[in-house]
Amino acid sequence: MANNERGPSLMRKYVWLIDTIYRAGRISFKEINERWRHDVGMSRGEDMSIRTFKRWVNNIGDLFGVFIENERCAGYCYYIENLEDINEGGLQSWLFNTFTVSNALTGCMGIKDRIQLEYVPSGELYLQPIIDAMKENRVLNITYKSYWEDHEKNYDVQPLCLKLFRQRWYVVVRKHVDKEDAKIWICALDRILSLEKTEATFTMPKDWDVQAYFDGFIGVIRSEDYDKEIVKLKVNAKQANYLRDLKIHRSQQEEERNDEYSIFKYYLRPTFDFQQELLWNADKVEVLEPKWLREEMAERINDMLNLYHPINYASQNS
Repeated sequence: MANNERGPSLMRKYVWLIDTIYRAGRISFKEINERWRHDVGMSRGEDMSIRTFKRWVNNIGDLFGVFIENERCAGYCYYIENLEDINEGGLQSWLFNTFTVSNALTGCMGIKDRIQLEYVPSGELYLQPIIDAMKENRVLNITYKSYWEDHEKNYDVQPLCLKLFRQRWYVVVRKHVDKEDAKIWICALDRILSLEKTEATFTMPKDWDVQAYFDGFIGVIRSEDYDKEIVKLKVNAKQANYLRDLKIHRSQQEEERNDEYSIFKYYLRPTFDFQQELLWNADKVEVLEPKWLREEMAERINDMLNLYHPINYASQNS
């Protein structure tokens, strides 16, 4: 029997198996084994036994929440039963994509100068302690320095959830006080100066839900001043290709499409983060509705134009 536990780590092998089935859609064990044997870096040229395969399938379900099933009526092909969980962008999707990329990059030291990555600040320093505290419902003591304040502050907080947005980790916390209406705020992990787990514990609010808390919002700036409403964007044909592959928001729907442009509709809260997303797309995106947002974007663009006006430029360099 081939010893498939040797060589690369089991985690890499699990991800390889998930990725192989995910890409194929439906695939027989014979085809899986052929691809496995062909990937010499993984298999060292050895076969994958059916016993090992079934053990890995069970472990993958436990570790990743990805369930691989056998479609017996169609040639004993294997497929991912809960494919929507991977495609919808939740924790399972993030884990799968992260480990898949890690697998692809492992063993690339020979071409490391040809691969550039983005840095995620402070995730490696405070992420694990926060996750540990969340598992135990343990109060954290943090020293925090906001960009908007001159002095650092110290708080005892209850960590409610974590959120990753634009290469930054954020933790949603509630100040640890006796009042039930304790203030909730969002801390950037890279602004935390120190963090310590305390002996105090808290009870997670039964009616608090992270999906509901960020419902309709993009990013981490959460403001009740904005109601959920229909937003329509006119996007030029080339930029529309990017929006189809990487949606601005999960509510995105394409209402119209032709050779020159597409009309996308959203149901969300048009907060600062959403407006920043529109500015990032520059002249390739036009707000059609609502009227107030169109006027708001026109005003912001006009303010930007004034910054680059020749008179202003001359005055700054005189």
